Amino acid sequence: MLCWGSWANTQKIDKRWRFELFYWDYTWGLLICALLFGLTVGNKNPTSPDSFFQNIHNASLRSLLDAFLGGAIFNLGNLLLVAAISVAGMAVAFPIGAGLALVIGAIINYIISPKGNPILLFGGIAMICIAIVLDAMAYRGLSVGAKATTKGVGLSLACGVAVGLFYPFVAKALIGSNHLGPYTVYFVFAMGAVVSNFPMNYGLMRRPVSGQPLRMNDYFKGQISLHVWGILGGAIWGIGTVANFVASYVPMIGPATSFSLGEGNTMISAIWGIFVWKEFHGAGKRVKCLLAIMFLFFVLGLSCIALAPVVH
Repeated sequence: MLCWGSWANTQKIDKRWRFELFYWDYTWGLLICALLFGLTVGNKNPTSPDSFFQNIHNASLRSLLDAFLGGAIFNLGNLLLVAAISVAGMAVAFPIGAGLALVIGAIINYIISPKGNPILLFGGIAMICIAIVLDAMAYRGLSVGAKATTKGVGLSLACGVAVGLFYPFVAKALIGSNHLGPYTVYFVFAMGAVVSNFPMNYGLMRRPVSGQPLRMNDYFKGQISLHVWGILGGAIWGIGTVANFVASYVPMIGPATSFSLGEGNTMISAIWGIFVWKEFHGAGKRVKCLLAIMFLFFVLGLSCIALAPVVH
């Protein structure tokens, strides 16, 4: 949750560097992180059937395809989220995208692997959805007159569906005969994100939802420091994802709880926005009140989800 809510800070370092260009380095960061974890903690005993190379070699084709598709679907959802923010702003994109993803992902993951107290789990999810709506209301309070265009709402809905659907593929890859482990599943997942990024991101560069079309030459004109920030952003998201997949692999926790807790990243990004980037500087009492209630619902919702695996 911390990493998923923090990686976007690296994209804010230089606002002149378009997100489409940043995103190439971001996906390389995902893959580098996957290799580092896979070749270290995922390969402590190379002769073990659970080791990185042995696990990939012995994995079923179904598990490999599920993990790869999960990465490709995630990549599509993440790109749609960015496109939605550029058109409609965070006040529209985040509540629709994150809220829909949380509901879809949690329900499907629970069907695949029904772990945890359903009342606490889905009660906590409902509270987080309320918190996301309150967060959107606070942002809209800052940007008076902002309009949610049909394109922006459509992109946000598509983003929510894609992000909600990627995790069940990962959950399926972690179970069954000849399944993948958490480190190998993340490596194949990252490969899916990198490979799918070539047609998806290049298409977005040539036909952007906002701004002028870009060429690959624009990417190579960037300073080394800009590329480093992109790789770092991908690595931060990757660390959080490895932690999330490991938690999902633990029998007591399961994918529904792990995914739902991770989706509390909206609260983390709000904390960065409020206290570091000063996005709410000069906000009125109504906006500050909405933010306070938002944090309360986030804490209550995350607490319920965290207790779901241990309270029967």
